[in-house]
Amino acid sequence: MPRQVDHEGRRRRIAEAVCRLADERGLEGVTLRDVADRAQVSTGAVQRCFRTKDEMLRFALGYVGERITARVRAHPADDPAPSPAALLAHAAAEVALLGDGQRSQARVWLAFVAQAAVDERLAGPLNADYAALEGLFARLIAEASPAAGPDAAREAKTLLALADGLTTHVLVGRLTAPEARAILDAHLSGLGRRPVDGSEELEP
Repeated sequence: MPRQVDHEGRRRRIAEAVCRLADERGLEGVTLRDVADRAQVSTGAVQRCFRTKDEMLRFALGYVGERITARVRAHPADDPAPSPAALLAHAAAEVALLGDGQRSQARVWLAFVAQAAVDERLAGPLNADYAALEGLFARLIAEASPAAGPDAAREAKTLLALADGLTTHVLVGRLTAPEARAILDAHLSGLGRRPVDGSEELEP
């Protein structure tokens, strides 16, 4: 019988290769040949999975977004029954990519953001990811502070922009990760939220 090929698994393997290359060289250094070598498949296999390089990059961006969203939606590891405020603090820290071992993913994410600034085919999926995160932030803000009312949507936009911007500042050395966390703590405490490190509950 002919060997069955896990096409979705191969596509994700290729996306992982794209991310590793983007981490090392930026997206301008991603070629079909190098992706094939890094994924340990033939260039023909890559072309059977993706008709064009643009299609491959869009899939890889979606793959990165899925991983970030999964961590954002997960409960904090040290809190089995987190409050909405704790979930919001956790989500903001995950979006900012401030955790140990997340520097590589931050470089990959910013490589895609930079490319999306000049490529509307990537800008669309990227904006969809941002919209989903903003919606999650708005829901958590409303649950943590019902008095926020319609302002929850505005506060969600602000928090998302802050968390996303901190990624850049840490990556280029403008801030350290602890300094960025302190900034998130201060912002969240201003909303009556618990600090990102979860050390104490603040009064609203």
